[in-house]
Amino acid sequence: MSEQTLDRPISVGTVRARTSRVSQIVTVIAVVVPPLGLISAMGLLWGVAFHWADVALFAGLYVVCAFGTTIGFHRYFTHRGFEARAPVKAALAILGCMTMQGPVTQWVTDHRKHHALSDKPGDPHSPHVGHGEGFAGALRGFVHAHVGWMFSNMGMEQGREYGRDLYDDVLIRTIDRLYLLWVVLTLGIPAAIGYGIGGTWHAALEGLVWGGLIRIAAYQHATFSVNSICHMFGRKDYRSRDEARNNWVVALLVFGEGWHNNHHAFPVSARHGLRRWQLDVSWWVIRGLEKLKLVWDVKVPDAAQLERRRAPQPV
Repeated sequence: MSEQTLDRPISVGTVRARTSRVSQIVTVIAVVVPPLGLISAMGLLWGVAFHWADVALFAGLYVVCAFGTTIGFHRYFTHRGFEARAPVKAALAILGCMTMQGPVTQWVTDHRKHHALSDKPGDPHSPHVGHGEGFAGALRGFVHAHVGWMFSNMGMEQGREYGRDLYDDVLIRTIDRLYLLWVVLTLGIPAAIGYGIGGTWHAALEGLVWGGLIRIAAYQHATFSVNSICHMFGRKDYRSRDEARNNWVVALLVFGEGWHNNHHAFPVSARHGLRRWQLDVSWWVIRGLEKLKLVWDVKVPDAAQLERRRAPQPV
């Protein structure tokens, strides 16, 4: 792979101060409290409105659909970290739609705009630009980056500027037009499986709630944490022109996407966990698909590229 592709010149830009104590507190609250609430609800409802079948539906659909965004929407459609055969391409696009984060073209154009303007004016979801100082500013920035940007005028990029290749792709346009079908399936499948296992409408409702609604909400907020938490709290192992950071907690929740500084330093790399101890389940799946010859031209930085971009660490 040529250095022009994987080792693009990056301006380091203005060096920002280390993440403030206020930002760290906001981050810890955002990471710890919602999962504790969900676990508490599961414990309280166990055996009443939450059973092993619901656990299996939640976990199974969480993992499978997540790969639609981590591998499909992000590493393939947005950054072209590898090439894929048409059935793989279609499967990844459909699974990504089943996370209910929008059609392929919408997701990709938003994300490409983020990379073009990362943590600068015009970035759709930077927590650092235009939110003020102190606790209030940190909180506003976090909320904006996590979910607020989707309701603002600067969010949701429209048109072909950042996604002409996808708008010109007949397969992707077809999958986009059928977006509501994928939404029905992502809710209907767990409900149907719940009914098939339990044989009652109560079991179907449980499947819908845990394998559908709660699973989608949990994964969405895990994904949103890449925009908020991973631009506020974590390590910077490589030089980049923004505040993208590596956060191992987010990486666990979204199968490698939390190695966000690595990703912003090497955007087209199909591998985000660039060190051996950095777990990147999405990368393992890509490697498996490569061995099966279902994907090819997989891009990763070599040792020289990694060394050139390595950030100096404080003494």
